[in-house]
Amino acid sequence: MSAPKSVVKVNKNGVTYTSNVDAAKYYIHELSRAALRDVGKYVKKRWREAYYSHFEKHSGEGGRATTFQVIASKSTTAPRVEIGLPHSHRGKDVEGFYAYFQEFGTSRQPRLGLLNKLVESNIPQIVEIESKYLSALEDEAKALSLVDEGDYEDDGE
Repeated sequence: MSAPKSVVKVNKNGVTYTSNVDAAKYYIHELSRAALRDVGKYVKKRWREAYYSHFEKHSGEGGRATTFQVIASKSTTAPRVEIGLPHSHRGKDVEGFYAYFQEFGTSRQPRLGLLNKLVESNIPQIVEIESKYLSALEDEAKALSLVDEGDYEDDGE
């Protein structure tokens, strides 16, 4: 969907009022999606750093086990990002699936909670990433340059 045109123009006593509410809603929605995509990338990168600072890097893929997906369909009122450690992704097993068990613990492995701690400790940086996008609302051309209408889903890399 492209940016909606301003559709409401009212002439009253020689003054023209133009309503851009639909365009503003569109930009807020799309810029929120773009900001959440960058938050997902940021958290994924920081996860890898945190994981390998706790575990030695051998041949395993535990640091690459995180995935994220920005969800912004017609049924959602506001976009959101889901970041996690799946057992499988797109129908195939994830290499480094054991990171899930290290994150949440098992009967023999204590719960580490690295992802949880990482997100909680990086809230100021996440807010900074999102504020860069939402400050683009001031300039329509800047907002259009940041908007990509495709779906945002982690490609596993």
